[in-house]
Amino acid sequence: MTAPHALPIVLTSLLALAPASVRALPLGQALHKMPPPARNDTLPAGLQNVDIEEKLGAKLPLDARFTTQDGAAVRFGDLLPGNRPVVVALVYYNCPMLCGLVLTGMARGMRETGLELGKDFDAVTLSFDPRDTTKLAAERQRGYLQAFGKPEAKRAWTFLIGEEPEIRSIADAVGFRYAYDERTKQYAHAAALFVLTPDGRVSRYLYGVEFPARDLRLALVEAGERRVGTSFDRLLLTCYRYDPATRRYEPYALGFVRISMLCVLGGVVLMLGVFWRRELKGRGGAPRSNGAAGGRPAGRREEVHPR
Repeated sequence: MTAPHALPIVLTSLLALAPASVRALPLGQALHKMPPPARNDTLPAGLQNVDIEEKLGAKLPLDARFTTQDGAAVRFGDLLPGNRPVVVALVYYNCPMLCGLVLTGMARGMRETGLELGKDFDAVTLSFDPRDTTKLAAERQRGYLQAFGKPEAKRAWTFLIGEEPEIRSIADAVGFRYAYDERTKQYAHAAALFVLTPDGRVSRYLYGVEFPARDLRLALVEAGERRVGTSFDRLLLTCYRYDPATRRYEPYALGFVRISMLCVLGGVVLMLGVFWRRELKGRGGAPRSNGAAGGRPAGRREEVHPR
């Protein structure tokens, strides 16, 4: 069987090897719905509902008005560049511990992604304490930009303060529920980053106080609709999916199957191409059986007649 005729048979065989029911889930995905966390009845009633309710795809209120660390009045939509994703942190600047850990992890994670702040993505930090001031916001911005290694990037990582209704509109849009504890004079809140698309929709939640560079980079590439990052990043998104069970980007079974099949298919096509080329060369180099040099038919002699 010649190489060109073998190609359809090979392709059919490869398709037959694909699993009929490969689950479109990350390998670590739980196969059942996670039970809701048990209520902690020892907490005051006002703190019972402190949590994050994921609202993927929700549009943030772009007309909500805030004040920057420099005292400038801005709409939230003014901070969205329109062509790159945005990382948002909700903290308060007088927080004694957790907020500082979140912002430190945010700065480290963004620095280690290999993406450029202000070119590939922007960042916004919003205080949910209406008592915070522009002076505090400017101090926090200065410190974390220095930790990030780009003290000049003030326009790329904005620190905001605002009034309670405006703050609540942003927090409600992303599902961030917090509460003020009168006993401790502090806010109770969760720790997370929110990755937004260029037009202000919630694309991904990243939880905790440490944000691995791979997870943050993939979240930014995903939120940027694959216009951010490299071709290799887009290939990684084929093989990795965000797993709500582990809250990490985990290997994606179907993605690995697809990549493996493409590699096998590419190898087979390359091999058949080589064999086909050799076969054509072999046919073209065969000696002629019905002709000789000079164009005279083989086996005939020229007759000479004497005069």
